[in-house]
Amino acid sequence: MTDTGSDPTPPPGCPAHEGAVPLAGLEYQQTPAQLYRSLRREHGAVAPVVLDGDVPAWLVLGYTEVSYVTSHDELFARDSRRWNQWSAIPADWPLLPFVGYQPSVLFTEGEEHRRRAGVITQALEGVDQFELARDCQIIADRLIASFAGSGRAELMSAYAHALPMRAAVQMCGMPHEGTDTQQLVDDLRISLDAAEGDDPVAAYTRVAERIQRLVKEKRDKPGPDVTSRMLLDPAGLTDEEIVQDLISVIAAAQQPTANWIGNTLRLLLTDERFALNVSGGRLSVGEALNEVLWLDTPTQNFIGRWAVRDTQLGGRQIRAGDCLVLGLAAANTDPQIWPESHVGAENSAHLSFSNGEHRCPYPAPLLADVIARTAVETLLERLPDLVLAVEPEELTWRPSIWMRGLTALPSLFTPVVQ
Repeated sequence: MTDTGSDPTPPPGCPAHEGAVPLAGLEYQQTPAQLYRSLRREHGAVAPVVLDGDVPAWLVLGYTEVSYVTSHDELFARDSRRWNQWSAIPADWPLLPFVGYQPSVLFTEGEEHRRRAGVITQALEGVDQFELARDCQIIADRLIASFAGSGRAELMSAYAHALPMRAAVQMCGMPHEGTDTQQLVDDLRISLDAAEGDDPVAAYTRVAERIQRLVKEKRDKPGPDVTSRMLLDPAGLTDEEIVQDLISVIAAAQQPTANWIGNTLRLLLTDERFALNVSGGRLSVGEALNEVLWLDTPTQNFIGRWAVRDTQLGGRQIRAGDCLVLGLAAANTDPQIWPESHVGAENSAHLSFSNGEHRCPYPAPLLADVIARTAVETLLERLPDLVLAVEPEELTWRPSIWMRGLTALPSLFTPVVQ
C-alpha cells in the first residue's frame, strides 16, 4: 500500500485500512467461519480486505448490512466500470471473469436489468419442475449405474458435479453427454473457481464461444428449451445479450448446485442427527439442504457491488467507486440474527441466493432445489448403506474464499449388480 505518513486516512480510492486481511492464500480456507468471526471481532460488520494482487475492497459481513447493500441499488450498484481500482488491475488478473464488465444481466441496472432479468424469468418459468425432477432422476440413475457395481465412488466428480451440469445444459438445449459438454463444465469450473495453474480468463473465453454456437443453433432451429424461449421472447434480446445471460444461468445452475449437493451429502453422512433417518428420509434431506444453505452455503462470497457515491456503511466511510464483496456466508451466521451462536435451519431467510433486485431470478432457486433434492434422494435410495470411505476430518475443502465445496467425497457401499 502507499505510504500515508502520519495521516491515518487511506489514500483516495483505497479502502484498505491498516489491518486489512487478504482474501487469497488464506490459512482459513478450510474453516472460513474462523476468518469471519475474527474479522467481525476486529472490524465489525464491514471489514477492509485486499483481493488477489493487493487490490483493496470491503467485505460486508453483517446480515443487516448485506441486506441493505443489496436493497439499495442507488447507492451500491452492479456496473463494475465504476471501480476506482481499474488502473491497478492487470489483464491476467484471476478475478477478472467475476468483475470485468460484460454486457450481461449481472452488470445491468435499472430498467435494463428488469428487462433482461424478465427474459430469464420467463424462460425458466417454462421449465416444468416435475419433468425436471424426472430428468434428474434419469441422469442420477445413469450416473449411479456407472459406479454402483464397484462398491466405491468419489462422489464429487462422479456425481455431484456431473448431475447438475447435465441437467443445466439439457434445460438449455444442449446434449447432456459428450466431450463438448464436459469441456464446457470444466471451463466453467476454472472460470468460477480457478486452481493453481488454471487460466480463468482463457476458460471463460472458451465458455462464451461454446454458448455462441448454441445460440446460433437455436436461432436456426428452436426447441422446447431455455435458450429458445430467450430467443423468442418479445423483449428482443440480441444474440450477444443472450450468450452472456445464458453463461450466467448455466454457471449458477452448475457449480453452486454441485457444491450444494456435495455439502448436503457430507452433512447427512457425518452428522449423527441424520444417521438414523438418512436412507429414504425425505424430510431429513430437506432439512439438510436448508441447513447447508445457512452454514455451508456454496457461494461464500460474491463480488460485488460498487459504491455510486461517497456514503457510510457499518460505521465505515465508503468512497465512490469502492468495491464491496458480499459476505453471504458470514451474513448467514451473523450472531446478531442467531443469538447464543445457535443457527436454526427451520426457516429460509438466508442470503444464499442473495437479496434485492439482483438476487437469483425466480424461479431459479426452486429449480436448483429440484436438482439438488432429486440428486441426494436418488443416491440415498439406490445406495442405502452409503458411508464415507475416510474419516470425516480427512475431507478437505477446495482452497477458495468464493466457493464452498469439497475437493473429494470418497464413499463406500454394497456393490449393486445392474
